[in-house]
Amino acid sequence: MMKGAKPNVVEAIGGTPIVKLNSLANEVDSDIYVKLEFMNPGGSTKDRIGAYMLDQAVKEGDLKPGGTIIEGTSGNTGVGLAMWAAVHKYKCIFVLADKQSQEKIDNLRAFGAKVVVCPTNVEPDDPRSYYSVSKRLAETIPNSFYVNQYDNIHNRNTHYNWTAPEMYEQTSGDFDVFMAGVGTGGTITGCGKYFKEKMPNVEIVGIDCEGSIIAHYKKTGEICEAKSYVLEGVGEDFIPGNYDFDVIDDFEVVGDKESFLMTRRLLKEEGIYAGGSAGAAICGALKYAKKQKTKKKILILLHDSGNRYASKIYNDDWMSDNGYLDASFNVQIKDVLNDIGKKGSIFTINDTSTIGQAIDIMDTNGVSQLPVINSAQEIVGLVAEKNLVKPVLMGEFAKDDNISLASTSKFQIVDQNELLETVAEALLKKEVALITENGKLKDILTEIDVLQYFSKKGNI
Repeated sequence: MMKGAKPNVVEAIGGTPIVKLNSLANEVDSDIYVKLEFMNPGGSTKDRIGAYMLDQAVKEGDLKPGGTIIEGTSGNTGVGLAMWAAVHKYKCIFVLADKQSQEKIDNLRAFGAKVVVCPTNVEPDDPRSYYSVSKRLAETIPNSFYVNQYDNIHNRNTHYNWTAPEMYEQTSGDFDVFMAGVGTGGTITGCGKYFKEKMPNVEIVGIDCEGSIIAHYKKTGEICEAKSYVLEGVGEDFIPGNYDFDVIDDFEVVGDKESFLMTRRLLKEEGIYAGGSAGAAICGALKYAKKQKTKKKILILLHDSGNRYASKIYNDDWMSDNGYLDASFNVQIKDVLNDIGKKGSIFTINDTSTIGQAIDIMDTNGVSQLPVINSAQEIVGLVAEKNLVKPVLMGEFAKDDNISLASTSKFQIVDQNELLETVAEALLKKEVALITENGKLKDILTEIDVLQYFSKKGNI
């Protein structure tokens, strides 16, 4: 065999680098380092448990030649299992919840695996859940092996015997805190157990998400009601068997929106193309670091690649449609108007006026939009220059036609004290925001105004 070559792709798993964060860590005193597990050949840290669990299943006689591998997965473990199965010639069936990205589903099918998609918002013991469906398939398909990463202790053994020793060797144990997103419990428990044995003073901190029950259970010993969340690969609505809470010192809990925005910042500011759980982990690490009284070295494991989320977190339309807007929109509208020098002078037109009169007002005063008001001074419409040009040229409208024929309802009325975020979606759709002060019309805000504001602030 060629010198330096690996015998197959499974043997290429591991050896992922650790790098220091620079820009994102500027707001804290602590140093933050991240292990880039998405540089595994299958794109995530789950390559490790996929190979390790199946190797053990073969050794223990649970997975037999010609067998079918069955697993409920959020996608990444499935890829790790499918990659091992392709090399060793096994069949796979994977069961996913419908909140998982299409990229994950497509990746698994590309390996030749069969994929079953189940509803997300059902209880774990519901027969429709991906946990229940996975078990049922394993019970009914001959010569099959249900991996069950949640309760399969070889999950956490993977990280105790492989991932953690690798990080310890890379760093010589020169860190104070280890942090990772929690899901099945394998990573945080396996790594935590190993590090505690080697470094008695190390702190092990899990990153959980709002809606999950894991952090709450650690702090109270009680199982609370789980709520829905969008983050993939983080959090659970039950307590998997892989957890050993004795090796976890604390938790930080983060939300969907802040995690997704941080994921995008991680790429833009650090050049690290990782998944949503990475953004969650960075958010948690920054929250934790801000609480510390002394400088710490924090090591974080980043689970998977950003290419699994191209249609979601890295898609502007998806982010906008789901309300995950940049914090730059958290500024009052009146501040935006002041910063760009708008004077608060606005021209209107009565709803009894004609299109010709509207054109004259626009031409005389150099404006391109006119709110239409009725006799009670209520805003009943908006006429815009861009909406007049084609109909007038085509002869659809005459100059003496009533202005109501050319007015549109595509505008939003909002008080100047509201946040820009409240009208962001309308502006992204190239609609207009009519700004009021104490109920009286004050100004018009357009997408060009917002671009001008961000340009002055140096955001573009």
